[in-house]
Amino acid sequence: MEATDWNITVKDFLIGSNRQKLALPRHSIRRTHNLLWGVIPRHYPIKLCKVKAQARRHLSAVVSGNVDSLLGKEVVQSAGNVVHFYRVPLLQDSTTSELLKSVQTKISHQIIGLKTEQCFNIGLNSDLSNEKQSVLKWVLGETYEPEHLGTDSFLHSDTTESAVVVEVGPRLSFTTAWSANAVSICQACGLTEISRMERSRRYMLCLEPGSGPLLDSQINEFAAMVFDRMTECVYPKKLTSFETNAVPEEVRFVPVMERGRAALEEINEKMGLAFDEQDLQYYTKLFRDDIKRDPTNVELFDIAQSNSEHSRHWFFTGKLVIDGQPINRTLMQIVKSTLVANPNNSVIGFKDNSSAIKGFLVNHLRPTQPGFSSPLQSSDHDLDILFTAETHNFPCAVAPYPGAETGAGGRIRDTHATGRGSFVIASTAGYCVGNLNIEGSYASWEDPSFQYPSNLASPLQILIDSSNGASDYGNKFGEPLIQGYTRTFGMRLPSGERREWLKPIMFSGGIGQIEHIHITKGEPEIGMLVVKIGGPAYRIGMGGGAASSMVSGQNSAELDFNAVQRGDAEMAQKLYRVVRACIEMGPDNPIISIHDQGAGGNCNVVKEIIHPQGAQIDIRAVVVGDHTMSVLEIWGAEYQEQDAILVKPESGGFLKEICKRERVPMAVIGTINGKGRITLVDGLAADEKTPPVVDLELEKVLGDMPQKTFKLHRVDNVLEPLDIAPGTTVMEALKRILRLPSIGSKRFLTTKVDRCVTGLVAQQQTVGPLQITLSDVAVIAQTYTDFTGGACAIGEQPIKGLLNPRAMARLAVGEALTNLVWAKITSLSDVKASGNWMYAAKMDGEGAAMYDAANALSEAMIELGIAIDGGKDSLSMAAHSSGEVVKAPGNLVISAYVTCPDITKTVTPDLKLGDDGVILHIDLSKEGNRRLGGSALAQVFGQVGDECPDLEDVSYFKTVFNEVQNLISHDLISAGHDISDGGLLVSMLEMAFAGNCGVSLNLTTPGGDSNNSNVFQMLFAEELGLIIEVSKENLEIVMGKLSSAGISTVQVIGHVTVSPIIDLKIDGLTYLNDKTCVLHDMWEETSFELDKKSQRLASCVELEKAGLKGRRAPSWNLSFKPVFTNRDYINATSKPKVAVVREEGSNGDREMSAAFHAAGFEPWDVAMSDLLNGQMSLREFRGVVFVGGFSYADVLDSAKGWAASIRFNQPLLDQFQEFFNRPDTFSLGVCNGCQLMALLGWVPGPEVGGVLGKGGDPSQPRFIHNESGRFECRFTSVTIQESPAIMFKGMEGSTLGVWAAHGEGRAYFPDNSVFEQILGSNLAPVRYCDDDGVPTEIYPFNMNGSPLGVAAICSPDGRHLAMMPHPERCFLMWQFPWYPNHWDMDKKGPSPWLRMFQNAREWCS
Repeated sequence: MEATDWNITVKDFLIGSNRQKLALPRHSIRRTHNLLWGVIPRHYPIKLCKVKAQARRHLSAVVSGNVDSLLGKEVVQSAGNVVHFYRVPLLQDSTTSELLKSVQTKISHQIIGLKTEQCFNIGLNSDLSNEKQSVLKWVLGETYEPEHLGTDSFLHSDTTESAVVVEVGPRLSFTTAWSANAVSICQACGLTEISRMERSRRYMLCLEPGSGPLLDSQINEFAAMVFDRMTECVYPKKLTSFETNAVPEEVRFVPVMERGRAALEEINEKMGLAFDEQDLQYYTKLFRDDIKRDPTNVELFDIAQSNSEHSRHWFFTGKLVIDGQPINRTLMQIVKSTLVANPNNSVIGFKDNSSAIKGFLVNHLRPTQPGFSSPLQSSDHDLDILFTAETHNFPCAVAPYPGAETGAGGRIRDTHATGRGSFVIASTAGYCVGNLNIEGSYASWEDPSFQYPSNLASPLQILIDSSNGASDYGNKFGEPLIQGYTRTFGMRLPSGERREWLKPIMFSGGIGQIEHIHITKGEPEIGMLVVKIGGPAYRIGMGGGAASSMVSGQNSAELDFNAVQRGDAEMAQKLYRVVRACIEMGPDNPIISIHDQGAGGNCNVVKEIIHPQGAQIDIRAVVVGDHTMSVLEIWGAEYQEQDAILVKPESGGFLKEICKRERVPMAVIGTINGKGRITLVDGLAADEKTPPVVDLELEKVLGDMPQKTFKLHRVDNVLEPLDIAPGTTVMEALKRILRLPSIGSKRFLTTKVDRCVTGLVAQQQTVGPLQITLSDVAVIAQTYTDFTGGACAIGEQPIKGLLNPRAMARLAVGEALTNLVWAKITSLSDVKASGNWMYAAKMDGEGAAMYDAANALSEAMIELGIAIDGGKDSLSMAAHSSGEVVKAPGNLVISAYVTCPDITKTVTPDLKLGDDGVILHIDLSKEGNRRLGGSALAQVFGQVGDECPDLEDVSYFKTVFNEVQNLISHDLISAGHDISDGGLLVSMLEMAFAGNCGVSLNLTTPGGDSNNSNVFQMLFAEELGLIIEVSKENLEIVMGKLSSAGISTVQVIGHVTVSPIIDLKIDGLTYLNDKTCVLHDMWEETSFELDKKSQRLASCVELEKAGLKGRRAPSWNLSFKPVFTNRDYINATSKPKVAVVREEGSNGDREMSAAFHAAGFEPWDVAMSDLLNGQMSLREFRGVVFVGGFSYADVLDSAKGWAASIRFNQPLLDQFQEFFNRPDTFSLGVCNGCQLMALLGWVPGPEVGGVLGKGGDPSQPRFIHNESGRFECRFTSVTIQESPAIMFKGMEGSTLGVWAAHGEGRAYFPDNSVFEQILGSNLAPVRYCDDDGVPTEIYPFNMNGSPLGVAAICSPDGRHLAMMPHPERCFLMWQFPWYPNHWDMDKKGPSPWLRMFQNAREWCS
């Protein structure tokens, strides 16, 4: 079948005139599985138990299973509002087996089998026709297993023995983000009858014959294993309606005039408003004596949220009285004093959602007509670097996954809502939780007697679920997470007080950039429109601002749940696209002012943006997703993914067009009126005389309100010297220390986050040939053509603060800078920082400790010449547990950021020089102090100690920092690492792990006294310091430069060895002589244990763990020399056009455009909405590229919605057919685009089989869920093989690294004959390979389990190519996180992957 013969209609897709019919017989044998080719069979039902139909009466149903069969009916009817489709399996066989083992261990061995399915609960407004039902079936089902979708439950067939069915799904009080995306898909396919779709999960527990029924407690225990109690529930019966019995609560007046303060106290308790004594006094006086009327409940809720501690930072701006002595400066004044002393390059400080510093003039790639389909071109723009950081602690304690999602989302909006709008680039993250108590992984320092509050998630669940939530949100949004930290702590101190992070820290930071002309928000003017853009309102996040201001346990569990929010990363990304289109207009940006919606919802954001002029707002203009919401809920709920903006009336139409293109709801909710009031009216009020719902003078509720006073007391710490048993060996100490989460590998965090999206990441967490998670600093580029950028680094030392808060603050600054020093920066004086404070500040001892820390911070920073320019606080860091209030260790997180003149000069910790490497230690304590207080060593022996490390000589520190920068400028340092957690030995071991080599250390104790105490102090004290690797050739030069700069505390402590042995001698005595891999295994152990709990298949974790022992540097080789594109192509006035096509949720379009632009193409930004509405046609283009990301958030399988929007829209389908058939065109699909091309049948194409050829959908190769069961991001090895692919011409025989980031990348071939033809015709040009360059199926080299390592498929004529890895994210050498020395490449030059795009350009010629 010739490609030009392909002509197919939507009807053909449904009735199968050009393909096999959609519904195969239930027992079809079409899919043969030849193990020679490694095709992975998928059988269902899972053969874990036997079932007989006559035993149906023994089925104990937690959820009713009597679904009326709809098979054979021509119409799916909407009777009962909700219809149901079931699909098997919910879980892969391997995952099901692991879950069954866990269930048998934890619940009962009488459970001998487990089956799973998912149920789609679909709300209909009207009946579906037969044709639309077929479309719905295709959308819901698996293309190659249509028989595994039905209207009857699969769990109720072939029932043989007693069984229990448990169904869990989302709470129905609000529509999930999953449903919002599923409905969007349906709308794009013409299924307008579908109003809501929620997915539930069904589990059948098969019981051993003859065994008794499971107890209710056992069933409940199983349910607890498989659902989130805060956002999900057990479904006791089949859903028949999404309607709730919620009746919108009427606006009420609170009788303050009659009852005074008592009325406020009552509603304060009932609604959890968190009013303190001073609030109650102020608001009683305000309404009774000033305004002289009763407030509405909406007004009180409003001011409780927008004026909460969380929102207004009363403690930081309040008057402090410590032990009866008034303090003459507020905490805010103390912190701001650093910026007053060192303003230097600051352009935004303490006055917006983010802070910013002066950047560079750069050549920025952007559309010529932002907001419309247009080509992208480079032009000069003055872009400043910005940073913001915040925490989302309370929500992560209550519901970790959605809490972290919305924490990441809120911080992303903080980034893009800075000034008049700004660019999001990358993020950082941090987690502090209590003792993990990992089952099967004993940690001697964790107290087994500790009890944990039932209203909060456990520390282990918080760490896993919150990191999953933040990762998933960032991955789907398209923001790489490139730096972070993790810490656990729970201990009863010598005073008897228990300190632990029961209320955790979920930290999220973001680095981005902003046009210099946009750094200042415009002031509101009369007549300006108040506009809300973003997702619709839902009944979620009620009272979050107030709840976050309380000690956990003070509020009721119900109110805590109401405060939980919901994240929708795809809506966030669409919202950002609207903002980005506006700011890319430069001086014509229509946004006058922008604020993101977060804590307090509309209560806060609307007042912020209309202040001080005021406006009248119509609550009914707000777009709602739930029409049962009350006025209070619409106004106060913290539904996410929304911004409030001010625009001039003449810009309203243009903004509407952009929102329409990006499918973002927009509403004009009011107009600036100059009255200085917030007036909220109900447009649906029956009587025009109805008083406003809210009618308040802005200055009295948002402006200069009375300062609060806080009376604090110091508490003397009870300290005890560190006591470690004599005879404890260094190895015994290491076996504990290396397993401590703050010390050990963070692999469990880094592999599940996208670290390469945007293509602007110059340094992320992983380093060295094995990509170990060790980088001290993160670096981003501003553009794809310049080498300027920004660097950021984190410092925090909370355990030291239990001993000495002042030292803790100095050490946090010191750690941030000893991490930052490894990037080449413009100047130390250019460094600014966000300071985030997490304390139980109003409790005895804690507020005073914070004050001491703030003073020490200010003094140190002023002397260093750096400054704090922003930050956030969370000052209710305590929780009730077992009759006591458990305070978290007070923490100050310093996020230092600065401009980089050259992003290619970053030094990483991996040792690189082999036997030529010499190790130097620079001691920053100067006096040679070796204090063990607050160290990892102390913690793993259940103590904190008494002597705290400190930074005594700030001037010396500054000298060392500047001289190390000088050494980096002259390329004299090959590797470097800071000394902090774990001490000198741990830092040295980490450098060896990263370099996959050995070290020989020869240390000397003071006076040669190598007793146990001195040895431990030398090895494990966490005094600030630096370790650097230099070559033998440069040793004398380096020592001379350091000496000339006045650095006297540097000494040679050892050398690097190619042989992977750690040899440690102190005063001539051997303390360690072990293989690097033995210690590396210890360092990785806790991470691997957490990985098993963190959605990654245990067998895959074990494979990676075992494989590390024998890993070596990959042997990459190139068959060609990379070069920049011929200047004739770059400078041509007429270039071939390539359509960079994106769907909602796509996030890889800019880096793809940059790669094609670098190859001499004219890339165009083309949204699917442009094609659907006929504004653009593919006829104009030589190439089309389908980019990576998460179209429709990967709901209903990756790229399924994207494919459906093409396959079931005839005009669009015709356009794609025509492009595919044209012989002068080419196409590329990467990641999500690769999945799309498979679903469209463009690869391998009609000549081979699949959608467009023999076999149809059931024979079409697909890319399905990774074998590990989880999204993974890795810089992985691939080999390029002979193929007809035009884009790989001349690259054959090369083995090299490439970024890959996906959750559904496993190539799957349901029809073996198609697979054989692909292999026989060389249509699989890229294969995952091992360290030797051999194609492999072994994990993690093959990160998804693809047979024979298949990573790409092309068409027989080579014009169409689909691949899962991301060459567009590493087409420049600085985007490579590692490459072998023998490549001898210029880090500022092109990478081998640019050749792909250049080949396409040559072909077009």
